[in-house]
Amino acid sequence: MATDGGGPTAAELVGRYGSPLYVYRAERVEAAAADLRAALPTGAVVMYSLKANPHPELVRVLRGAGCRVELTSTGELASALAAGFDGAECLYGGPGKTVEELTAAFTSGIRHYSVESLADLRRVGSVALAHGTRATCLLRVNPPSNAGGAGLRMTGQPSQFGLDLDANPDVTGADLAVPGATVHGFHFYPLTNTPDERTLREELLGSVRVAADLAARWGIEVTHLDLGGGFSTPYAGEGDRPVYTTLREPLERELDARFPAWRTPGFELVFESGRYLVGDSGTLVCTVTDVKTSGPGTYTVLDTGIHHLGGLSGIGRLRPMTARPATPTDAERVPTSLVGPLCTPADIVNRAASLPAPHPGQLLEIPNVGAYGLTASLVGFLSRPAPTEVLLRGGAVVHASRLRLAREPVTELRTGDAYQEKGPDHMSVQWDAEFEKQLREALPRLGGDGPVSPEASLRAAGLDSLATVELLVKLEEAYGVQIPDEVLTPAAFASPGSLWEAVSDRLRPTVSQG
Repeated sequence: MATDGGGPTAAELVGRYGSPLYVYRAERVEAAAADLRAALPTGAVVMYSLKANPHPELVRVLRGAGCRVELTSTGELASALAAGFDGAECLYGGPGKTVEELTAAFTSGIRHYSVESLADLRRVGSVALAHGTRATCLLRVNPPSNAGGAGLRMTGQPSQFGLDLDANPDVTGADLAVPGATVHGFHFYPLTNTPDERTLREELLGSVRVAADLAARWGIEVTHLDLGGGFSTPYAGEGDRPVYTTLREPLERELDARFPAWRTPGFELVFESGRYLVGDSGTLVCTVTDVKTSGPGTYTVLDTGIHHLGGLSGIGRLRPMTARPATPTDAERVPTSLVGPLCTPADIVNRAASLPAPHPGQLLEIPNVGAYGLTASLVGFLSRPAPTEVLLRGGAVVHASRLRLAREPVTELRTGDAYQEKGPDHMSVQWDAEFEKQLREALPRLGGDGPVSPEASLRAAGLDSLATVELLVKLEEAYGVQIPDEVLTPAAFASPGSLWEAVSDRLRPTVSQG
């Protein structure tokens, strides 16, 4: 890492920010985006899947590289908004969408969704109608397996992902005609992290054929086709990200045959990637804290472990990770187990590693961990602090921060008083017009072109520290009151409903409740 792109050495960064330390390089993210776009059909849209790494500064780099984003949670939505994306640049998916998170998504201006079942489609349509708008939807399908082969299979077998075509043979186009939602294409994601390019190519071609067959069967005019991803990159070990050379031409020929309009304006061909775009940008720098002998083995104890990287490695779900000295050395290598600092025998980084002369204070690097690193690990286990994350560009540090878990009080939702039950999935709050007016002025994104929902996420709508102060001043001026600090907890600012719950008693003397 020390010589990769220039800039500070691992030792210099640890001296500034402590150990352990994630280091990301912006230029590698941009190079991956350019390589992937060059490998795909002309004009294809590349979407970044935030589950790989939701760090807002990395997401911001990808926005600059021309990518859009694919989200599956309100936390990822908050990261995308913080990185500068707006709702029109987002696809919201995932198999377990709730009314609450859909409300936050619609409030943030997202109108494009991937739906995983007919029930999911109806739920999206219902929330769209509640916001006075309409959603455009991709139907994610789980077709029979196309090519099989390497990689983690997401569909093509019994799975929670997508509409299983074998299990739902009687679905018709009429079933997809849902109030509030228009199905205008299909979403596929049969494989992930596929090292074999031939297998990946055959899966993508098979998805194009299935999409054409379904469009004809159900009478859908396809204007959006999301073929997913499956692009591979090394993880927590040595190796280079592949450059694909045999995808573009076969895919273009198949698309020309099956979807002649795919090259025309108004048709969007989409591919998604997480690990390929950010995987090789990240390195985890850590420090040896102890070297111990037990029985016939040597144990090298690190200040990092499964709470920072590879949380499932201890139960055999991931391959052992590779660590190398941050400073090259010719010292003789010693077989050793790399273990973390946690009070559990599952905290194993590598049971059969080899290190040159391991000793306390030695700096090690684990490469290729820009994807599925910190936020894919057991961050809260044993309550240890998270490592600092540093973004470099041109050898200079452009951002340094640390993820922190914090507990906050939660206001109990209740019926009566401010809340009035409207059904199992929807609550309505009896606030007055002035309150909503001040909310909308302080947070223009709130509610979009529909009504303000009491469950909407104020944070997703743009409520930061400055907007919080502005909103409080507006409320106090509008009602001629002073709101005491003790009621202004973090939980109070979670949603319009929770904020009204917290401050309405102070506002009621001057408000007609009608």
